[in-house]
Parts: sequence; structure tokens; C-alpha cells
Amino acid sequence: MTQATASAAPEKERSGFRTWLSLLWADKLAFFAAVFLIIVLLCAILGPWLLDGVATKQNLRGRNAPPFDLSRGFMMILGGDQLGRPLLARLIVAAGNTMAVAGGAVLLAMLIGSTLGLIAGYSRGRMAELIPRLADVIMSFPSLLLAVIVLYMLDPSVGNIILVLAITRIPVYLRTTRAEVLEVRERMFVQAATVMGAPTRRIIFRHILPMILPTILTIATLDFSFVMLAESSLSFLGIGIQPPEITWGLMVSQGRPYLTSAWWLSFWPGLAIILTTLSLNLLSNWMRVALDPVQRWRLEIGARKHG
Repeated sequence: MTQATASAAPEKERSGFRTWLSLLWADKLAFFAAVFLIIVLLCAILGPWLLDGVATKQNLRGRNAPPFDLSRGFMMILGGDQLGRPLLARLIVAAGNTMAVAGGAVLLAMLIGSTLGLIAGYSRGRMAELIPRLADVIMSFPSLLLAVIVLYMLDPSVGNIILVLAITRIPVYLRTTRAEVLEVRERMFVQAATVMGAPTRRIIFRHILPMILPTILTIATLDFSFVMLAESSLSFLGIGIQPPEITWGLMVSQGRPYLTSAWWLSFWPGLAIILTTLSLNLLSNWMRVALDPVQRWRLEIGARKHG
């Protein structure tokens, strides 16, 4: 009986994975968006390790080399920058810093904002009044302007940029989580758990958090795009990641003086930003439908047709 139970668990996990994969395949745009994001993630993880030396090697004979000229090697297929460095290698390496900043800021903002939102939504005391005011204070400043002011005062390092961008995004998670908790805590199953004497921690993490987690994850997917664009804007203004570090936004900024003579310096990193943002938005729309029991039937019908 123990062996049967042990063999049934992996089979159930494989079945669940196939179910989600079929739901993703039912939405072709979301499927190809997920494939593209996996490629970007692999570039972010493996790129700095494999191509760091290639991306920083200068070759003044190939400065501003045009794209699709394979006579200089495959790495120069997208052209060379103002110092002759291959743009393809630099795009792959820059994906690491771009994803690290965006991912770190989103994760930090989601953890802090969601925790404060859970406390503010479930608590009925003074904290329920004070915490929302914190979100109002942060939102009273334009997020990009706040980041510009802080980064002018601090060293524009990766850690400081993640911290600043995370602070500007905390109210999004705080207010959303609080609103969801205020609605869920009045449902019958939460009231039943309270009457039966379940501890507050169990009610929050066992009954409330699983109900609001899909909404939080969907917002995080959308917010990833916003944070990535904000980081690119800061780098474009010259107060983001500083050389010799590199991000896609910094590459766009560095190619700005050459727009009339070497458009590809800014075009390729700009295209990478657009495609990644578009893919995140498409995947977020799919997650919103897939995680909603009311709308999930649309994907299940498509999955049965292709099954």
C-alpha cells in the first residue's frame, strides 16, 4: 500500500503539469510568450557566465559594425557597438542585470506589500488604519520622480535601485491584498474557522492567503513589466546601472548619440525590452484566466480540442 501511494504521487504531479501545459497550449500567444521568457531567463542565468569576456572585448576596427554581417563572426550578427563589442553578446549578458533588478524589486515589493496588506486587512485595530496611510504617503509621490530623487542622493548601485523601485511598488500589493482580505475574511469558511477557535496565523496562511495568492501573482507578472521599464528609464536618464555594468536600458542610452548613423545600437535592446514586456503582459492575461475558476473553462475547452 505504501508503494502504491508513493508511485501515485509522482503520477499526480505529472498529470498536474500536463494539465497546466495543455491550458497554456490552448492560448498560443501565451505559450510562445512563455517560451520567449524562458529563453530570456536562460540568457540571464547563463549569459554572464558564458559570454562576459566576449561582451566586454573591444575591437575598434568593428566599431558601429552593421548588423547581419557574418564576415566578422556569428556574435556580430546584430552588429557592434561604439567600441566594437558584439551587440548579441552584450544583449545576452545585459539580460542578467535587467532581470535581476526587475525580479528583485518585484519580489521585495510583493513580500513587504502583501504582508502589510494581510495585517491591515485582517486586523480590526489601529494597524488597520495606520498601514493604509503608509501606502497613501508613498503614492503621493510620483514613483519615477521619487526614484530619481533618491538615486541622486545615493550611489546608483544594483542594490539601491532594487530598493528604490521596490519601495515605489509596495502600495500596489498593499492595497490589493488589503482589499482582497477584507472580502475573503467575511466568507463562511473563514467565519467557521474563527468560531472553531483556529489561531489567527492558521486562518491567514491556511484559509485566506491561498485564496488571494492568484491575484497577487497576476499583479506581480504585470508589475515585472512596469519595473523593467522603470529601470530602463532610470538607465536612460543616466542614474541607473552604471558602466562597466550593463542593462538593456543602459544600452539604449549609450546608443542615443548614434541614432542617425548606427540605429541598431538602440534598436536591439529596445526591441528586447518591448518583446519581454509584451510577453509578460500576455502571460499575465493567461494566468488571470487560468487561475480563475469562473473563466478557466475557456482554456479547458481549447485544451480538449487540441487534446
